[in-house]
Amino acid sequence: MQNAETVLNVLRERGRRGLPLSGLYRQLFNPALYQVAYGRIYSNKGAMTPGVDGETADGMHLGVIDRIADAMRHERYRFKPARRWYIPKRNGKRRPLGLPSWSDKLVGEVIRLLLEAYYEPRFSDLSHGFRSRRGCHTALSEVGRTWRGTAWFIEGDIADCFGSLDHEVMIGILGENIHDNRFLRLLRQMLQAGYLEDWRFNATLS
Repeated sequence: MQNAETVLNVLRERGRRGLPLSGLYRQLFNPALYQVAYGRIYSNKGAMTPGVDGETADGMHLGVIDRIADAMRHERYRFKPARRWYIPKRNGKRRPLGLPSWSDKLVGEVIRLLLEAYYEPRFSDLSHGFRSRRGCHTALSEVGRTWRGTAWFIEGDIADCFGSLDHEVMIGILGENIHDNRFLRLLRQMLQAGYLEDWRFNATLS
């Protein structure tokens, strides 16, 4: 297996050149990617928060990675429903939060690494949200440098944006460049894993 940085660099170059991807699913057999993913998420606050199976980062060892990679190789890996939790918002309402199992967090981070490497070179320089090394501060710096003649701004928000995205539209967009049905099937299964609230299963239709 190639080391993680080699894999990610190949994906970045293909993304930069606008070339399609095939054979992406087999990267989910690569233990090196799981080790990088672990390094990214083990110190997060949520790493020690159990999902529906009680699993946390505390029980992590190389055997967990081997078990996940073997399940991926035989297409046996199944995402568990997330545990639904609510956190208060400033306006007095509550925001729903999904707490996946530790294994699902780890697999999700590997998937994010692969997709980010491929798509990041294709994103607009004017986009700052949910991107590596970008955020509110880089957006404000951009405003300060280039928007000096602007008198006012319009702020907008899409209500329940992430809870309302159509799965088939999302998979369809990814399928334009990712020509790997096994990888797309896994993403669809992840999106449709559902959630448990008060130990009752709820489907995630969007």
